[in-house]
Amino acid sequence: MPQETNACQAEACSLQTCLNKNTYKPEKCDDHLKQLYLCCQKFYQETNEQAESTACPIPSVVKRWLKDHDK
Repeated sequence: MPQETNACQAEACSLQTCLNKNTYKPEKCDDHLKQLYLCCQKFYQETNEQAESTACPIPSVVKRWLKDHDK
């Protein structure tokens, strides 16, 4: 079972704060969302996908999101 970590927690909290401030306009938080996914991508690259983060979706979701949003 992969080791769990708090990697990218700061980015996730920043995104949540932004979403709380922009309840009716979540698109204003797109940069925060992108930063979270970039952090998760780096985390998974550094751990060879052998760890999990409570702040990150599974690696395949991260890859797909970045591909769909032109990293």
